[in-house]
Amino acid sequence: MIRRTKYKGRIGALLLTFCLLAGGCQAGQGDGTESAGLAEQETAKSTAAEGGAEASPSETVQFSDLFDDEDFEIGFDENESAQIVCGEDAVQCDSDAVTVSGTTITITDEGTYILTGSLEDGMVIVDAGDNDEVRLVLNGVSISHAAGAAIYIRQADKVFVTTAPDSQNSLANGGEYVSIDDNNIDGVIFSKSDLTLNGAGTLTIEAQAGHGVVSKDDLIITSGSYEIRSASHGLSGKDSIRIGGGSFVITSGKDGIQAENDEDESLGFLYIADGNFVINADGDGLSASGYLWIEAGEYTLTAGGGAGVGQSAESTGDTSTKGVKADGNVTVNGGSFVIDAADDGIHSNGDAAINGGSIQIATGDDGVHADGALTVTAGTINITQSYEGLEGLTIDISGGEIRLAASDDGLNAAGGNDESGFGGFGGRGGEESFGADSDAYIVISGGRLTIEASGDGIDSNGSLTVSGGEVYVSGPDSGGDGAFDYASEAVITGGIVAAAGASQMAVNFGSSSTQGSMLVTVERQEAGSAVRLLDAAGEELVSFTAAKAFDSVVVSCPQLTEGGSYTLVTGSLETEITMDSLIYSAGGTGGRDGSFGGMDPGRGGVLPDGNRPERTMPDGSMPDDMDDMPEGGMPGENGPDGNRPDETMPEESAPTSDALGL
Repeated sequence: MIRRTKYKGRIGALLLTFCLLAGGCQAGQGDGTESAGLAEQETAKSTAAEGGAEASPSETVQFSDLFDDEDFEIGFDENESAQIVCGEDAVQCDSDAVTVSGTTITITDEGTYILTGSLEDGMVIVDAGDNDEVRLVLNGVSISHAAGAAIYIRQADKVFVTTAPDSQNSLANGGEYVSIDDNNIDGVIFSKSDLTLNGAGTLTIEAQAGHGVVSKDDLIITSGSYEIRSASHGLSGKDSIRIGGGSFVITSGKDGIQAENDEDESLGFLYIADGNFVINADGDGLSASGYLWIEAGEYTLTAGGGAGVGQSAESTGDTSTKGVKADGNVTVNGGSFVIDAADDGIHSNGDAAINGGSIQIATGDDGVHADGALTVTAGTINITQSYEGLEGLTIDISGGEIRLAASDDGLNAAGGNDESGFGGFGGRGGEESFGADSDAYIVISGGRLTIEASGDGIDSNGSLTVSGGEVYVSGPDSGGDGAFDYASEAVITGGIVAAAGASQMAVNFGSSSTQGSMLVTVERQEAGSAVRLLDAAGEELVSFTAAKAFDSVVVSCPQLTEGGSYTLVTGSLETEITMDSLIYSAGGTGGRDGSFGGMDPGRGGVLPDGNRPERTMPDGSMPDDMDDMPEGGMPGENGPDGNRPDETMPEESAPTSDALGL
C-alpha cells in the first residue's frame, strides 16, 4: 500500500524558500545576482492584454503544494511488490490484483508492481479504485502496442511510473489507436488520473501516432531519463505539468511539452524547478495555456525548424512555433537557455518577467514578447537574431546584461497584441501597426544593454525614461528610423547612454531631463568605428564601438553639465563641444517635448542659430526616403493645400562641425 501525504520536507521547504527570499529582494541593479520580488510577480496580472489566461501561481496553487513526498520517492521493496514477468508466450504474475488476458495486463488494486521482460502488441491497464495509489516499476521492460497505449491508466487516485536504477525500458505505439472504451486514448502512456514519472533509469517512448505521455489530470516528473519521439506532443498535461528534475530528449511533431486546459483558466500551467531539456519540436518548445514558471534547468529548444524558417517567410499555417509560450504570464527566475525558434523566442499573452538565468535566442520574430508588461531584473540575455529584440506594451529593465541584434527595432513598447507573424510578414509589413499609446513606456533603471538594430534602436509608442544602467545602441545606418524613437517624451536622469545611428530621424532626450545629453551630426563613420567622449582634462567618460555605420551620435552620462567643454571622438575625427544647454543638439534633432513629428525643435532638428538643416547625406546626396519629396516640404507632412507651411528646407548643404563652430 502506498500512503499519500503532502510533502513537508526538503523540496517543499526549498520551494517555499524561493517565495520567501524572492519576496524580500529588491530588483538587481545590473549585477545579475538579485531577483525581483517573487510575491509581487505571483499576484501581478496583465492589465493590458485582452484574452488568454492571466493566471499567476498565487491564484492557482501554493508552491509547497506542488509536489508530494511520494513524487520524489524512487525506492521500492521487491519482497512486498508483485512481480509481473512479460514473455513472448505468456505473462506470469501470482498477484490476485493482476489479471492477464492474452497480452493485456489489468491491475485492479493499489500496491507496487514490478514489470520485467518483453511484451509485444500488449498493454498494461490500471483500473483500480478511486482512492487507490499504484506504483509501476519498470525494471528492464519493453512494451509495444500496434493500435493503442502501452500503459493505460483508466482509474486510480494516482499512479507512479518509476524506472529502476540503471534499467533500460521502452514503450511504443505502432501508429494508430483503436478505441477500447469511451476514453479517447492518444498517448503511449495515457492517464485519466494524476500521473508521476520518476526513477533512476531510462525510459524510451516511441509514439508513431499521438503523444508520448498524456495525463488528463496533473502530470508530475521529478527524476529519471526520458527519450521521447512523438507524432504529436511529447509531454501533455491537462490540469498542469510540474517538473522537479530529470533529463529529457524530446522530438515532437507538435509541442515538446504542453500544458493545456481550455475549461479552466487557472489550470493548464507549466512549472519547472529543474531539469535538462533538449527539445526539437515542430510546434512550440514549451507551452502552457495558463502561466509558465521556470526556476532553473538547462534548455536547448528548437521550434518550427529554427530562426531561419521564420526569416524566410515560409507559411506555417496556424501552427505556433515559439520557444517558450504561455497564454498567461511567463516568469523565468533562472536556468540556461539556447533557443532557436521560427517565431518568438519567449512569448506571453500576458506579462513576462526575466529575473535571472542565461538566455541565448535566435528567432524569426521577437526575441522576448509580452502582450502586457515585460520586466527584466537580472540575468544574461543574448539575442543573436530577431525581428524585434524585446517587445511589450511596457518594458522595465532594472538589471541584467542584454545584448541583441534586430532586423527592425531593438526595444519596442508597442501596445496591443503581437501581430508581427514572422519577421513582420504577418501584418506589420515592415512597419509598426501600432500607433501612439499612452499606456506604453520604456523605463531603464539598471543593467547593461547593447543593441544593434536596423530599425529604431529603442522605440516607445509612449514615453522613454532612463535613470540608470548603461545603454549602447548601434543603428540604424540609413533610412527613416533612428537610434531612439518615442511618441510623447524622453527623459534621462541618470545612467550612461551612447547611440550611433543615422542622422535623418535622430532625436535627443527632452527638456524635462535632469542629466545632460548631446546629439551631434558627424561625418559618416564606418562600422567598427570607436565613439568616445572626453572631458576638458582628456579623461574618458564614455566609450564604445559602433557595430554599424553612422553619422549621428547621442551621448549622455552623469558628468555632462551645462557650460562644460568636451571632445567627441568618432573614428579618427574629433569634435569640440561646449554644452550651451543641458540638452544639446548640433545637427540632427533635438528633444521632441511631446510635439508631433519632433517639431519645436522636433523632427528635422534645429541648429544653434535657429535654422533647420537640410537633410542631406555627408556626400551631399539626398536620403533614399526623400526621392519623392514634394518641393518645399517633407513627405507626408503637407498642409491641406498640399504645401508644408513654414517648413521649407534651406538650399544650403548640411552644416559641418566647422560650420557650426564646434
